[in-house]
Formats: sequence, structure tokens, C-alpha cells
Amino acid sequence: MKFQLAINLERMDDSLDMKDVARHTLEMVQMADQGGFNIVWAAEHHALEMTIAPNPFSILTWWAGETDRIRLGTACVAAAYWHPIKVAGEAAFVDLISGGRLEFGIGSGAYQREFDRMHPGLKQSDAWQYMQEMLPAVRALWQGDYAHEGKFWNFPTSTACPKPLQADVPVWIAARAPITYDYAVKNGCNIMSWPLTRDMSEAELYMARMAEAMANNPGCKRPTMAMMRHTAVSDRASDIVPIRAAQRQLSQFENLFKNMGDVTNGFPKSIPFDQLGNRAEYDPEMLQRNLMFGTPDEVIAKLKLFQALGVDEFIYYASLGLGLAEQKRSLELFINDVMPAFA
Repeated sequence: MKFQLAINLERMDDSLDMKDVARHTLEMVQMADQGGFNIVWAAEHHALEMTIAPNPFSILTWWAGETDRIRLGTACVAAAYWHPIKVAGEAAFVDLISGGRLEFGIGSGAYQREFDRMHPGLKQSDAWQYMQEMLPAVRALWQGDYAHEGKFWNFPTSTACPKPLQADVPVWIAARAPITYDYAVKNGCNIMSWPLTRDMSEAELYMARMAEAMANNPGCKRPTMAMMRHTAVSDRASDIVPIRAAQRQLSQFENLFKNMGDVTNGFPKSIPFDQLGNRAEYDPEMLQRNLMFGTPDEVIAKLKLFQALGVDEFIYYASLGLGLAEQKRSLELFINDVMPAFA
């Protein structure tokens, strides 16, 4: 099993200085680079302090100059916010200056709140159509001259400048629905998936959807399957600190998913637990059991369940509102005490 890191520049409130957050994030990426992680992912989000990622390509360009080996991924470019020519050029530039380390992740976008600002009038549930039109256009632009006539974009003959160093840039799709698994298999894309806080039956469901997509598309190459969990490795058992951090962050995500609009200066208001319709998803025992929380031995046991399912790479999601020192200690324990069990 290989390992990937997903990390955001993250402020849960205004008590953290942005300079400290930026320095911390880079140091975490450098730890992952030196510790043998395969890929680090930069997201795309807008006008939110809890996920500060206005341009994943800018973030990867920053990280490229400060790392040596780790591959650099976009997770994910929100297709509806971009133009294919701009995406093709930005992505190729990252690949060029990083020495061919780009992993290109593309998706639909997460929150209706962001669509209301970045692409007014578009429903998040319809945004997959933009992703499916953009990806073949970007791939064609990487190869040479290409003109496009589509539903969402039209442009005369153009090409990506620069071109990627890699002849075949790896492409990743964020997948949950069966139709997306089918699209990934048909189009030679790797898959990243996130069971959220749900139990292992959710991970089993995603693996079954990939198997079904493979069966429906004979002759297609099997995608690399990566699965993500919030991760916090602790020196002691039953550490309550990651649980409290996760509850706080998840209650802010609930605000965003429901598009409640209660966001002040980029900080979403936490929804009190007694107002959450799905309170079971925030139960401390459930979070401890389902998320990648625990001592190194406990985390190894949980990871082996993913390995047994056939998951190829695990995405260590570092951003969950945990303190900066706790985040570093967790990653240190993961590198030194967990990863050797999967070497």
C-alpha cells in the first residue's frame, strides 16, 4: 500500500495567524516528501478560511520548489470554474517546473455556496457535465492543436503552452456515484474516494462499484483506487482531542453542505449538535471507530482493513481542525510507526 497526503491551509477561527498556517502547511508537505509519501493533494475552494485553496496550481507550484520527490496533485480542479485552455496550460506548467510530478485530479465541485459565487445559476448536482466535457479537451490540448465545440465551451484551434513533461499525465476522478466509476474506467482515470465518517460498509460499496464498472467495460485497465480518511495518530489510546476537532469541523461542513449561508468573513458558523438532523454521524464512539484515529497499532489495524479490500493507496487527510503541533506529531508517528508496517 502506498500513501498520499491531503492537506489544506486551514483556519477554523481568526486566532491563527495566516503566516503560521502557511509555514505549517509547507512543513507538513516536506515531512511527507521526506517520509516516503507518494502524492500530496491541493484542493480548490473559494472564500472559506477552513479550506484556503483559491488555485491548486499555485499551491502546487509553491510546493514543487520546496520538495524533491513527492508527486503533486490537484484534488480537485472544479471544472465549471475554469476554461479548458487555462486548465491545460496551468497544469502543464506545474508538470514542467516540478520535473514531471503532476497528478491531475478533476471533479465537479463540493458546495452549492461556492457555485452561487463562482458560477451563479449552476446547480452542484449538474456540475459533473462540465467535468466530463473538460477532461477530453484538456487531454487534447496537451497533445497539440485542438479546436472545441461543446455545450459549455467553444474555442478555435489552440494548444497548451507549455506542454507537460509527462507523455501521459495521470488523471484522477473523485468518485462516489456508479456513473462516475463507469466514466473513470472508460476513460483511463484513477479513482479517489472518501467514505466520509461512515463505516467500512461504505468503503466496501465503493470497491464493489469499481468492480462493477470493470465488469461492464472489459479490456479496460484497472484504475488505481485511493481512499481517504481524516487521520490523527496519537501517543495514547482514547485521545479525545481529535474527536472534538473533528466534531467542530464537521459541524461547519454541515453548514456548507446545507448552504445555510451563515458564514462571516470566511468562517462558517458551527451548527449546534442538537440542531443536526444526522447526529449519529457525529457520535464520538463512531468517529473513533470509523476515522483513522488511534495509536500507531490501532491505525495499522484499521489500514489493513482497507488493504484487504484491495485499496491501492490511502489518503491521509490531515486537515480536521487539529492544533498545529498535534498535526505534526500525528504525521511523525504515521511516518515512523505506521508506514513501515506496509513497506
